[in-house]
Amino acid sequence: MSSTASGRRLGFLVLASLTALPSLSSDVYLPALPDVAETFATTAVVVQFTLTSCLIGMALGQLAIGPLSDRLGRRRPLLAGMTLYTAASLACALAPTAGTLIGLRFVQGAAGAAGIVIARAIIRDLYEGVKIAQAFSTLMLISGVAPVIAPLFGSTLLHVTNWRGVFAALAVLGLAVVAVIALGLPETLPATSRRSRGVGLAQMRSLFADRVFTGCRIAADGAFAAFFAYLAASPFVLQNLYGASPQTYALLFGLNAAGMVATGQLNGRYLIRRFPLHTIITAGLGLLLLAGLGMLALATGLLGHPSLTIVCSVLFVLVSSLGLLIGNANALAMNRTAHAAGAASALLGSSSFLVGALVSPLAGLTNSAVPMALIQTLAAAAALTSYTVLTRSHLNPEPQ
Repeated sequence: MSSTASGRRLGFLVLASLTALPSLSSDVYLPALPDVAETFATTAVVVQFTLTSCLIGMALGQLAIGPLSDRLGRRRPLLAGMTLYTAASLACALAPTAGTLIGLRFVQGAAGAAGIVIARAIIRDLYEGVKIAQAFSTLMLISGVAPVIAPLFGSTLLHVTNWRGVFAALAVLGLAVVAVIALGLPETLPATSRRSRGVGLAQMRSLFADRVFTGCRIAADGAFAAFFAYLAASPFVLQNLYGASPQTYALLFGLNAAGMVATGQLNGRYLIRRFPLHTIITAGLGLLLLAGLGMLALATGLLGHPSLTIVCSVLFVLVSSLGLLIGNANALAMNRTAHAAGAASALLGSSSFLVGALVSPLAGLTNSAVPMALIQTLAAAAALTSYTVLTRSHLNPEPQ
């Protein structure tokens, strides 16, 4: 990237925009779901598939684009993906049927995956050691704020347009990102560092064989499983079961996101300078497990009928623990993959999105908070156990 400070700031701004893409592509559209169902005279279940197809597209798209960027460099796949994302967003705005919209959302997600997977690979191109963790912690700020801002942005748009206008706005955003990439984001993977052979399955096999990488991936998957269960179930749990108004829920959602951002910034500015990433990840998984167990105890009535304040306090701890997990697990994994950063980024991202697509419908199986809490507890326990077993005695001293 440019040697000047302004060039680095511009580059990081682009990476931050690409990091926010998943939330912008899904959450900004949430307030418009009833309008979509009314437009196509269909059920809420059918409309929900437009969200699922987008998540699946993002997961599978990363598997294809990540290894490709190891072979062709970062710029060309990124420009092609974001251009297709822009076109797909515009096509979504013009979709004539619900089935067409579901298909186009898959294309939109798969194309947008270029931004998600290549942003992580670019960070690996530019940084090493603790600096990778610092960069990911900064991006966690965007990841934490985007889910809060996106629905608000979508609601604001719906005051002046309909759901088709929301997709048109995403197309404009995509076009702006394409322009910034074309004009201000240099290639970060030199031709001499690209892989002309062994791209794809061979790279994936080597990554699966790396015990530390796999442990970090499972740790991140556990964190995402807990988070997606929270995203899918918390509106029902907090509003229908514990009496929060829509306005109160929005405030609580924002507070939890702020907690995740705060721990991420504490991690980037203080913790990773004083403790090994492995130690912080283990502590984060332990905190996630304790919060999951606490939520399960509350949901099953072992502690009586808790108040909204108590439930929200436990959820705040649970969501805040993710600020210690996601960025650090990605950083430690990517630290080991200079030879295949694109493929590694693809595997990390696609695994997390597939986990999210799986647990989201499961979190609302019954008319209680138990499914959400059970998923969170089991995900944390499995992640902590797997991470501990896989990384024990296999971690070299981390580069500082």
